[in-house]
Amino acid sequence: MLTIGPLMIEHRLIEKGIEVLRQEAERIAQGGEVDPLIIDILVDFIRTYADRTHHGKEEDILFLDLAQKDLSAEDRRVMQELVDEHAFARKTVAELVEAKERCLSGDKRAISRAVEKMASLARFYPDHIKKEDKVFFPASLKYFSREEQDAMLEEMREFDRRMIHEKYKAVIQRLESRER
Repeated sequence: MLTIGPLMIEHRLIEKGIEVLRQEAERIAQGGEVDPLIIDILVDFIRTYADRTHHGKEEDILFLDLAQKDLSAEDRRVMQELVDEHAFARKTVAELVEAKERCLSGDKRAISRAVEKMASLARFYPDHIKKEDKVFFPASLKYFSREEQDAMLEEMREFDRRMIHEKYKAVIQRLESRER
């Protein structure tokens, strides 16, 4: 569990964030007002933490290293499924943002679309995480020596160190470039 330990720890926080998302979708579905700030915070959490940070380490480190190995057909298939699922999550988050923007412009029909996208993400993530935790991550360890796992773990730590700077550099650039 050396290399995948940090990824599994990240899953626990993602699960908590997704539960908040599920509850928010349920609140809106029961007649509550769309709170664009809550949606923006949840979208930022998913995009920055779940996708860019967590999925980034999977795709840019673990999956790239695994692609160099002689994977079984089943492990290669599951890895491709995970990549496809990451793309699904990105697309669904973008659709949620678009629905939220339509809500803000007064389109009442977009409320159900926002709820649908939130509920879709709330259904998606638990199954995705379970597949990684119970199936793919344990299977992936057999392809790496202890030294390779240690090197990958260090690469993941460096990835995390760069992320905070990447995020807030982009925030400031967006603020600087906004129309005044």
